[in-house]
Amino acid sequence: MREIVLDTETTGLNPRTGDRLVEIGCVELDNHVPTGNTYHQYVNPERDMPDEAFAVHGLSEAFLAKHPIFSEVADSFLEFIGDSDLVIHNASFDMGFINGELDRIGRPAVDFGRAIDTVQIARSKYPGAQASLDALCRRFEIDLSARTKHGALLDAELLADVYLELVGGRQPGFELAAERKAAAANTIETRNVPARPPRPHAATESERAAHGEFMQQITDPIWRD
Repeated sequence: MREIVLDTETTGLNPRTGDRLVEIGCVELDNHVPTGNTYHQYVNPERDMPDEAFAVHGLSEAFLAKHPIFSEVADSFLEFIGDSDLVIHNASFDMGFINGELDRIGRPAVDFGRAIDTVQIARSKYPGAQASLDALCRRFEIDLSARTKHGALLDAELLADVYLELVGGRQPGFELAAERKAAAANTIETRNVPARPPRPHAATESERAAHGEFMQQITDPIWRD
């Protein structure tokens, strides 16, 4: 089962009022295991970068002006995601921007039914708890040290770890396999261990005398009760 963990960065919060996509990051999973295949693309939004958005991701108008516009990368993006389910944190936000960009260039929208929303999964599994990506990373002890600002690919990689924890583990059967391996490593092989040879002689008189003296020194022995 192929799934794509997806994240985006944008110029703001609402594609309907002129905000645009500026970065896409994707991580491929196969049966809940990362394959190592990723997709990462900066996108020229063809507009200015508001200070509020720049503070979140650090992508400037000058930096993004050097990168292709969405119409030039749409085919490679759609080819990468294929018809796979899309694992997204707050799916309505990212899907809204992706489909907004597709609509601008006259391309069909990506079916929202393909989205697996990890915010909804987290809220269902941990009612009342914080469901932000940062909060979930802390819950699952996922390293956030590299995340000084938001970045689509880095956030997709973190989300992949979070998603796999939410659905029950990073690799199906991994824990059982690890336990079996540890048990095998701790098993003592006895078949080839030679038996201890029997004592070649009985205790000597001096040994019996020494033992008797030692026993006399024990006060109130339990075997005399």
